[in-house]
Amino acid sequence: MKNKLLILAMLGIFSANFIHSDEVEEVVVQASLLNVTEDEIGDPLHILSGSDISDLGTVSLGEALDSLVGVSSADYGSAVGQPIIRGLSGSRVKILTNGLVNRDVAGIGADHKNEVDLSDIQQIEVVRGPSSLLYANGVTGGIVNIVDNTIAMEDVVDRVLKLGLETQSVNSGDAQSFSVKDNLGGLNVYFSYSDSSFGNYDVPDGAILHEEEHHDEDEDHDEDGDHDEHEEDMGFLENSDSAQEATRFGVSKVADWGYVGLSFSSSESLFGVPYHGEGHEGHDDHGDEHGDEEEGHDEHEEERIFSNTDSDKFTIRGSVAVDNDLIKNLDFFLQDSDYSHTEQHAEEEHGDEDHSDEDHDDHGHGEEGPTTFTNDSSEYGMIFDLSNDLMTQKVSLNISDETVSIIGEEAFMNPADREELTLGYFARRDFDLFELSFGIRYDQIDTNGSVTGHHEEDHHDEDEDHDEHEEEEETENYSFSSNNLSFAIDLCRPINDNWDLNFAYSSVERAPSVVELFMNGPHLATGRFETGDVNLATETSNNIDIALSYSSDNFFASATIFRNDVDNYVYLMDIHDEDDHDDHMGAMSEDDDHDEHGHAEGLIEANYMQQNAELDGYELEIGRIFNLDNGDLEVSFGRDVVNGSLADGMNIPRLSPARNIYSVKYFANDYLFDLSFKDVDDQTDVAEEETPTMGYQMLDTKLVKTFDLNGNSLRVSVFANNLLDEVARNHSSFVKNQVPLPGRNYGIRFNLTF
Repeated sequence: MKNKLLILAMLGIFSANFIHSDEVEEVVVQASLLNVTEDEIGDPLHILSGSDISDLGTVSLGEALDSLVGVSSADYGSAVGQPIIRGLSGSRVKILTNGLVNRDVAGIGADHKNEVDLSDIQQIEVVRGPSSLLYANGVTGGIVNIVDNTIAMEDVVDRVLKLGLETQSVNSGDAQSFSVKDNLGGLNVYFSYSDSSFGNYDVPDGAILHEEEHHDEDEDHDEDGDHDEHEEDMGFLENSDSAQEATRFGVSKVADWGYVGLSFSSSESLFGVPYHGEGHEGHDDHGDEHGDEEEGHDEHEEERIFSNTDSDKFTIRGSVAVDNDLIKNLDFFLQDSDYSHTEQHAEEEHGDEDHSDEDHDDHGHGEEGPTTFTNDSSEYGMIFDLSNDLMTQKVSLNISDETVSIIGEEAFMNPADREELTLGYFARRDFDLFELSFGIRYDQIDTNGSVTGHHEEDHHDEDEDHDEHEEEEETENYSFSSNNLSFAIDLCRPINDNWDLNFAYSSVERAPSVVELFMNGPHLATGRFETGDVNLATETSNNIDIALSYSSDNFFASATIFRNDVDNYVYLMDIHDEDDHDDHMGAMSEDDDHDEHGHAEGLIEANYMQQNAELDGYELEIGRIFNLDNGDLEVSFGRDVVNGSLADGMNIPRLSPARNIYSVKYFANDYLFDLSFKDVDDQTDVAEEETPTMGYQMLDTKLVKTFDLNGNSLRVSVFANNLLDEVARNHSSFVKNQVPLPGRNYGIRFNLTF
């Protein structure tokens, strides 16, 4: 309560200290997916401008969206943050760049980042409903579309050059960016380059918990205090550093008939893996097996575990104005992408310390090579604009081929291939009494993969007079063909000039992902031995939401309630019962060598399962704009709640807790002040074998000033995150205890535009 009173006092002080006055320029935000303004389409949840993103400093995609009502983040340190929409994530939420699916390997692991470049972008759109069915399949949660300026759709009038510089305190890091766009000989040319490097981030005292401390905090803290002190007293999280280098190049030709362009983007990143299952066994039998448990623990603590990513993407896209009686425009695209993600171990040198080869091999690190995840994909398609004076109509045809492979010491899935053929239709018409939007999508999805089982056979060597155990592998191939039909309808009814009522219903079918089908091995980043199920059925999400909104010159409010009944909901369930362990782990090797390498020792058994589920909740936003003498003050409050349970009564695992979001913004001439206070509830509605998570309060602020430099502009953003230095854990994270959120952070960002 004291913290909340302090926050309210700070809001009053800051909002009264600006002396510049001018009217705020009205900004018309347009949704790129349908080329209409935000007010003209009912299904986007949010549209964030590029300047809003850059003012935050360099963050992950999930963190950039985390303060939006209905949207949260599944993090794995500051480098990785995957968006969650209304409790749904992973393959249920598709990440797009300029309307095309971003095909990386984020869906394979919680420690894999969405490979996107957020420097110099136009906006980010978070979209649900009928229009989303045009662009991606299985979007039971929604899509996140990142719009950039790489392929210009209109001629560039003036040359624009941008420079960006940034520094942050929590990780002693910095970032630089550069972009230029111009028209050269009738061709629109764009080039951008960004580079960032951030060290291990600081955490509040006592933020990192160990397995022993988590299971029996009071008792184990006393007994193992010396053992835990090494990590907890450092004040930062090991292996939480990150670096990224990204380049984008595009060229386009615009004429009366439309436009055509091509682009090439390349992104490379390196980031530490702050948690790895082998380093946190915490089991006495493991320590006894290898001799001295504490010595083994310390040895692994000194190991550097990191990931490299390399992404290359080539795109051709364009639009032709047909303007006949049937087709207005024809949009076309072709995209080829190669993506790789490599996880690697590197032992650090420690002077005179002697770690024998024998001890080193016992832990399985000395012979451990890298593990590489790859995604090679191609995609092409067309969108026919059949709009006329009465209604908007679009038809999409899309074909894609995607091959996912995992090669190396920690490979837990055989290569898998997925081919998709899609036909989609979207229509929107404004009737006198209501506006109707409708979308339907048909997907033909062919998936091919295999599962390898390990079986041990005994062989007697007569000369040596002893039995030998040999492990044999059996690989069984699987092929699936799934024909999915999805549709959505959105009905918006204006009650009067201020009130609108919106009703939406959707039924979306999602084929199980290759991970859910073919996963079979130790996933050390989540501390689990994960097993897929080749018998999974198509998941069907039936969602209803009703929204009531109000807007006037100075007041706005909206309230949304939703219910999502999911047939054959797929989830990853931790298994601790011995009987279940025996039933589900037939493919797992039971020989001593398997345990010796730590691939099962200390890992939680987790299986992909399926049953009906129900998610429901609500979202509330209310705000008021005060026209003061010195500027405009906007005060708002938001709350989002999502509940989820399976048919057997168990809670859905790792579901985001309820949150209250308070915001104060002050606009005055060239100034912008933004103060945000996020109050996250405790999460006590947990699944079996899942632990509750304490809530936290997050106070963030930024002050932005734009300077006019003889026709050029300098935008300076001073930001501060987690001002209260709260110990914060994200319940949706697999490693919430070992990988807390960063501590207090101060930063400054300069954006110079010529």
